[in-house]
Amino acid sequence: MTRKTRNRWTRRQVLGAGAAAFAAPSIIPAHVLGDGKRPGANERVNVGIIGLGGRARDIAKTCLQVPALRVVSICDCFAPLCDAFIAAVGKGQKWNTYDDFHKMFDKEKLDGVMVETTTHARAWIVIQAMQAGLDVYIEKPMCLTITEGRYMVDAARRYNRVTQVGTQQRSMPINNWASDLVKNGAIGKVKVVLAPNFVGPDHWTPQPEQPMPKGGRKDWWDIWTNQAEFRPYHRSLHRGWARWWAYDGGGRCFGVTGWGTHSYDQIQRALGTDETGPVEVVLEEPVRNLPSGKSEVPKEEIDLTRLDYLIRLAKPVVGPRAKVRMRYANGTELRLHLDGDWGPGLGAIFIGEKGKIEINRNKIARNPKELADSPDNPGPITKLETQYHIENWVDCIKTREKCNADIEYGQRSTTLCYLVNIAREVGRVGEVLKWDPKTERFTNCPEANQSSYMVRPRRKGYELPPLT
Repeated sequence: MTRKTRNRWTRRQVLGAGAAAFAAPSIIPAHVLGDGKRPGANERVNVGIIGLGGRARDIAKTCLQVPALRVVSICDCFAPLCDAFIAAVGKGQKWNTYDDFHKMFDKEKLDGVMVETTTHARAWIVIQAMQAGLDVYIEKPMCLTITEGRYMVDAARRYNRVTQVGTQQRSMPINNWASDLVKNGAIGKVKVVLAPNFVGPDHWTPQPEQPMPKGGRKDWWDIWTNQAEFRPYHRSLHRGWARWWAYDGGGRCFGVTGWGTHSYDQIQRALGTDETGPVEVVLEEPVRNLPSGKSEVPKEEIDLTRLDYLIRLAKPVVGPRAKVRMRYANGTELRLHLDGDWGPGLGAIFIGEKGKIEINRNKIARNPKELADSPDNPGPITKLETQYHIENWVDCIKTREKCNADIEYGQRSTTLCYLVNIAREVGRVGEVLKWDPKTERFTNCPEANQSSYMVRPRRKGYELPPLT
């Protein structure tokens, strides 16, 4: 089947429309409203990748295993990464390279983009991709603040974009099967959920400027810095950005947004709270700088899905931690207490009236054991971890159906991460902070509503574009 040409706004048209679009909405092209041509059932989906770090390499390798998807272009504001990326994962691939994603949008006939950038730049790029008529695969965490995330959801609905947030456990058959057991009452009413007490971000201490690496465009460091405060170049910022408050909410190994996004999304899926969240948040102890792994002897009763390779990554991590407790409207209590050297580091333990199910990535445990003896148990995955998730996104681009990790679901799971950070930032040990999941605001703590994980000022030139 021959690909049909799709009408597309160029960057200049998007930026030039501005306020005029409010007065003359008819200038919005049909495909932006969801009525344009889309790939047929037998067509390959053409995709670009933006942001070419380590996670993007994993994603690209997986994309090569998805016959219905074709990577046609790659982009990073630091151009030398393009050549390194191709050398690492794309040998033999004819990928066009860009150091400006706007140019890629203008020149390539793309159906979608995979935004694998730093967290602090993600929303700014994702929304412009949506405005250019592209469906989006959004790496997690999808946003830097709760307010920013809600704006992204609004943009996706405004432009009728198909969105997939990168919490890939949502597409793993065994994880979904176990989640459905919990959601459909196999263990009765869920009384308590136990999940990890993840490490938060560190704050950057000013350091002497280091020489800029060669090969990038003149303004690449400004573009990389995006919404954040502009700082002199330092390799620890550029290459270790996920550790720092300015760029993420704890994006490293066993971090609140690094691993917590997966764990808390698993909780949301199993509790059936995809489009809502808890109503109370309590900081149980003062925040201290602690190692993520503190247990010398595995606690066997909740160590059934231990993943050794992940434990080895988690245990050495040290950072700000404090136990947090949350409560949902139906009374289910979420206890974020578990250390990084035992238990389900990427999942949770669900304790109900009639039993217990522990869900980790591609692995489950249960008590009583008969809970998982059903012949419809799909068993462990047989493809790459993220392949199911990318295939679901590609299918939904063609059908226009909602993805397994739709952006609204991503917003709610990411919000749990930021509720942890907000409780720690406010620091009111033992006090119940009332959270309204409908308005996404605290009702009894104005200080929490001013938290840096609710909203932040954006640097001039990197404001989120208006949803015209």
